[in-house]
Amino acid sequence: MRIGTPLSPNALRVMLLGAGEIGKEVIIALQRLGVEVIAVDRYVDAPGHQVAHRAHVISMSDPIALRALIEAERPHLVVPEIEAIATEVLLEVEAEGLVEVIPTARAALLTMDREGIRRLVAETLGVPTSPFRFADSEDELRASIEREIGYPCLVKPVMSSSGKGQSLLEGPDDIAKAWAHASAGSRVDRGRVIVEGFIDFEYEITLLTVRANDGAGKIATYFCEPVGHRQLGGDYVESWQPQAMSVRARRRAEEIAAMVTGNLGGRGLFGVELFVRGDEVWFSEISPRPHDTGLVTLCSQRFSEFELHARAILGLPVDVCLREPGASAVIYGGVDGTAIAFEGVAEALAVPRSDLRLFGKPEAFARRRMGVAVANADDVAEARRRASLAASLVRPVRD
Repeated sequence: MRIGTPLSPNALRVMLLGAGEIGKEVIIALQRLGVEVIAVDRYVDAPGHQVAHRAHVISMSDPIALRALIEAERPHLVVPEIEAIATEVLLEVEAEGLVEVIPTARAALLTMDREGIRRLVAETLGVPTSPFRFADSEDELRASIEREIGYPCLVKPVMSSSGKGQSLLEGPDDIAKAWAHASAGSRVDRGRVIVEGFIDFEYEITLLTVRANDGAGKIATYFCEPVGHRQLGGDYVESWQPQAMSVRARRRAEEIAAMVTGNLGGRGLFGVELFVRGDEVWFSEISPRPHDTGLVTLCSQRFSEFELHARAILGLPVDVCLREPGASAVIYGGVDGTAIAFEGVAEALAVPRSDLRLFGKPEAFARRRMGVAVANADDVAEARRRASLAASLVRPVRD
């Protein structure tokens, strides 16, 4: 793919639909390769807006507004970075040859809601998953749990991200609250949820899977070292790389990731989440873009997941090698307010082999992810200790 000069007639233009902390890192990676980037989000001064060549604020779930913006900007590539997008517009503009959608419009359609991807993986591809059912009402949810899934179980909106709207149900008294929480946490409230039964797994991984140019004009599949992670309330709080796995489990994880991403097609990096017990592996979820748990790659790999995504979508070669063990730990807002400040940054950066990313979000909430600490060490355990320590030293405060 020919790369011109940004802000000139021969510029290669990429539009990101979603400009949070993940989008911001992708934008920086693209700009380092000479790409002109347009950042789109639903609120003013999103993190990616602060570094893009141009920024727009629209409701990306509004098909009229989304199509009008694509027609006005005429990007060469459109890269979805969030779930709440009018995917029917992406299908239309791709079919018309107006733009190329990354990885494909079909992939965006299937992965933007849990129903599309779960049915593809479990029913079409026959990949093992946790038991699941979909429900369109609180009564239907109750019936699905009591007749088929059982307790404990998880309830999630069909369209959400970063654990939003997710609930753990221990018994019937939790159903009403879980239904309301799912509706409030959905990117687009469709009045539909997925309920999942539990698997007795040992740990979860994100297998960052890259579909990229193999140097001979074909698309090949590459795998980063597995990323281990810990969640709280459905949201990741720390991740590390590499996660130790048996040879058989690693091979099976790669088989599943290759099967699913190969069916979705296109180019780019996918975050494939999997449950593992011994040599057994189950599919959990997939993101057709860099994954929040993959923030650890900012310190652990030669090229971060964001750089790999940028290279892959531009048709450039990739290198997925691990540089050294690393870990990441989330920095939460801790307070509610706008224009917050951060104290303790110097102390955090004094932690050996540590680094920070403060995302620049214009508004903080107590449990909103406002930054991340990353750290390296000779082993994963020490890297986790350092990342957690660095994160704990950063204190968001109101001015």
